[in-house]
Parts: sequence; structure tokens; C-alpha cells
Amino acid sequence: MVPHPDPSTPHPAAPAARSAAVLTAPGAPFAVVPDDDGRPVYAEGPRTLREFVEATWAYGERPFLVADRRTYTYGEFFAAACALARRFTDVYGLRPGDRAVVAMRNHPEWQIAFWAVQLAGLVAVPLNAWWTEDEFRHALDDCRPRVLLVDGERVERVRDWARLRRVPGLVFHGDAEEGFERYEDLPPADPALGPPDVEVRPGDDATIIYTSGTTGRPKGAVATHLAQAGAAMNPRYHAAVAALERGEIPGTGPAPVSLTTFPFFHVAAFTSFYSVMAAGGTLVLMRKWDAARALELIHEHGVTHYAGVPTTALHLLDLAGDSGLGTLTSLNTGGAAAPPGLVARCPEGVEPRNGYGLTETSGGVLANFGASYRSFPGSVGRPTPVTEVRIAAPDGRPLPDGEVGELWLRGQSLVRGYWQDPAATATAFTPDGWLRTGDLAIVRDGRVSVVDRLKDMVIRGGENVYCGEVEAALYGHPDVVDAAVLGVPHPRLGEEVAAVVRLREGAAAGADELRAHVARGLAAFKVPAHVLVQREPLPRNATGKVLKRELRDTVRAGLPAAG
Repeated sequence: MVPHPDPSTPHPAAPAARSAAVLTAPGAPFAVVPDDDGRPVYAEGPRTLREFVEATWAYGERPFLVADRRTYTYGEFFAAACALARRFTDVYGLRPGDRAVVAMRNHPEWQIAFWAVQLAGLVAVPLNAWWTEDEFRHALDDCRPRVLLVDGERVERVRDWARLRRVPGLVFHGDAEEGFERYEDLPPADPALGPPDVEVRPGDDATIIYTSGTTGRPKGAVATHLAQAGAAMNPRYHAAVAALERGEIPGTGPAPVSLTTFPFFHVAAFTSFYSVMAAGGTLVLMRKWDAARALELIHEHGVTHYAGVPTTALHLLDLAGDSGLGTLTSLNTGGAAAPPGLVARCPEGVEPRNGYGLTETSGGVLANFGASYRSFPGSVGRPTPVTEVRIAAPDGRPLPDGEVGELWLRGQSLVRGYWQDPAATATAFTPDGWLRTGDLAIVRDGRVSVVDRLKDMVIRGGENVYCGEVEAALYGHPDVVDAAVLGVPHPRLGEEVAAVVRLREGAAAGADELRAHVARGLAAFKVPAHVLVQREPLPRNATGKVLKRELRDTVRAGLPAAG
């Protein structure tokens, strides 16, 4: 339960500024103090993820993870995570700082594996479960894990790498094979044993989450325990502000029951499951997205909170229609820009939420919700008290409210940099800790609105697709002499990937062949939905850079409407 201020304090329909003041005053649950570098951090709350998850043991027999095959209570979950953590240290000989890869679907055991890593003082590396073998190999070579925790669908993509490096692994929901144990064959957990006796400090690394850079190759964003502990507090803060603005006392009422459809490897999922765990709530899981099944689960389990990308939220609203969303009280979207019309479709009695976060911020740091979201649907909201916002001119100079510039962020939940990549770290972060997000934004009355992107990236249904990576794949086809990848609008996904390709003289490769070529090396969501083949050169400026703004009209005229 979120601690709350004196209930005698009147706060019906409190404005945002007053709500923030109540929650962040000295001694209040979200009070802020400066760290040694002058950056804001929460004065109270956990300092490590081990401390955070240990507190959930107190929820005992409350249901935590609900899936088709079984349900884990908090007590069962914590005992299983402790047993696995002890196996890491006592059987595998792993030590604090060793990396542990987690790559699987949204099985309940993903959570057991991730939190076992934290209890053992290891560094969790959640990898994109949709990656191809080549994409996995790059990340594995980069982070050099000491153990692989994968489901049966992922084994074949990491098997060769594990055998070559002699790295052991555990298979969840799959068969054991050479070098891998089967999780289901391990001894039952003893709830009396608890976690291994290891020291976990706030400044230790907790996670490496891979994101793509402008070069198109993934790079690992490294977050400390203190950063992730701040990320765990951030959604609790925004939930408390939302409660005050509804005229309620934060932390009261029933625990949330959340249908969280973000893939667990995505930072948007972290924001969701942190908030649920902090309140002793329930995570209802789906093997894969299906709107009809989602609506069934809402009614079957009394789901109160929905969390997913805008695309899936729109599917759900379409299907629900006039019949309504049952017990749902909160519709939370993230991972991609929400279409402007989404909030207007959210029925009365269901609080809409949207926000902004990056892998580099360890999840959501800005949020817009309730009446404010309905009044300002183009905004991504206000920051948490441990997140500083700057709108910067090209020279880094802060710009006043109302002027468009690059969005810079600084605060507790930001990563410390990129794994073994000081050049990329220096490019993304200023010496005094500001993250250059690459997004153009504007601030009015404390609300941030993102207006455009500086980065050459397409966000397709919540997944980042870096154009350079797809262009490199296209250039690998022998018939391609020039290629440009860009985003085109899509009514549900937000954006769809499109490519304009110039072929060699006399070549005959068609769109289907080029798409199949890309699919052999990249995940399906990165494969262009539309490929426009042309004979004339692509438009370029004096320095040789493709003029993608000129290409967009060509693409829209030459491709069928996305649907």
C-alpha cells in the first residue's frame, strides 16, 4: 500500500501543483533529496530491487501471477525466486555482478527468473523474445552472460552460442538438452530458506536492457539498483497524484488487478509490474495478444487495470463496443505515441492514462491521466519529482516555456550509460547527467508535449525500429544499390515500416523477395510492410543524406493505405 498523508488534509479535486506539494513535502512519502551529484532522489522507499521484492513476501497468499496453466501467490512466487537464486549461487557458482539473460514469453516464470537474479545480486539482461538468432548472438557476445534463462521457444536461438561458450542454462516450458536443465525438474522450493546471503548495494548494476542506437545495432542500457528503485517508485507517485485529483486518499481501496500485455522485456512492462507489486496486486497474463480473450479475462478475473500499447487498447475498445469494459477502471497505454482519438474513446468511469519513458529512463517518468488527459490529449503529462525536465536549444541552452527544443531529462531512474560503450554514453549524456532524448518537445504549464523526433526511428506498435538497421539488411541483397526506410502512419500501430529501394540495372527483385531477405536476419516487426521499388536515384542533399521528407509523399502515393 502506498503511504499517504494525513487524511484530514482536504484535497478533493486538488490541482496537480497542490497534489504534488502534498506528496513531496518533507516527511511525505515522495519527499525528494539531492544525491551527491545534485540530482533528485526519493528520500524514502527502497534502495535496491532486492529490497523492493523482499517486501512483497508480506502479501503472502494474495494472488500475484495468474496464467492459463497456474497461479502463483506472492508467497509461492517469493519462495520459487529464492530457491532459484540459491541455485545460482550454490550450484552454478554465480557471484554478484555476473550477468544472467532472461528470454521468454510472458510466462509467470519470467518474473521468477528476473527476481531470482536480483535476489542473487546478479545483473538481469532481459532480451527481446522476438529477436532472431543473429540478433540474440550480438547481445550475448556483448554482455557475456554466465547463465541463460529461456523458454522452449528460445532455446534453438541461443543453443549454439551457449555450447560454444560453455554457458549453462535453464529451460522453462521446454525440454532439457545438452547444457540446459529443465526448470520443471528442479527440487521444490522450500519457503523457509529465503534468499542467498549476498550484499546488494544501491550503486551496483541491476539490469542491462538493450535498445538500438542510430547505427542500428542494439546497445545495452545499464541501470543501477538505485535507478531501478526510483523507477519502481515513479508509478506509485503518479498513482497517488491521480488518487488525490479524484478526491481519494492514496493507498486505500482494493489492490489492482492488472491485465499487463506489454512484453516483460519492455521497460513499459516494468512500470506496470512495479506498480502492481508495490500494492500487492495481481498480474493477469496472456500468452499472446487476442482482444476477445483479453475481454474474457477482464470479466473472469475482475481486472481493474489494463496496460498495453495503444494498438492493443484500440483493439480492446473496438471489441467492447457498447457492451463496455466490465470491471475495468483504468486504461493505461505506453510504449508508443497514443493516437489523438484514443482518449476520447475511453468510456466514462474508466480513467485513461498515457505517458513517456525510454529504456534510458528505466520506464515511465512523465504521465498524463484522468481529467487532465481528456483536456490535454496531446500531452504526455508531468514528470515525477525525481525527474528534471529541460527543453534545450541545439547548443544545450535551456529554452523557456512555449518554445520547441530537444527534450532533456535527468534524475534517479536514468541509466548510468551503455554497457562497455563510452562513446555512445558520451553522445547520449552530458557530463552533468542530462539525457539527450532525441525528441523535440514543448512545455506549457508544466505539461510536456512531444512534437517530433530527431532520431531516425519508427515506433511500430510500441517496438522501436531503427531505420539504419533495416537499411543495412536491404543493402545486403545483391540487387539493391540504394535504400531508405521510414515510417508511414498506421491507424492502430501508430506507424508502419516502409522502404524505398533502388535496384541495380537489369535486376528483377520484387517487393516480396526483398521483404523475405530482411526477414532472414531481423525480427518480424522490423520487416517493411511496404516496399516501393524504383529505378531513379533517391533524393539526397549536398552532403549525400537521403531526403526522407521528400520521400514520404512518394511513399504515400505509391503504397496502399495501411489498415
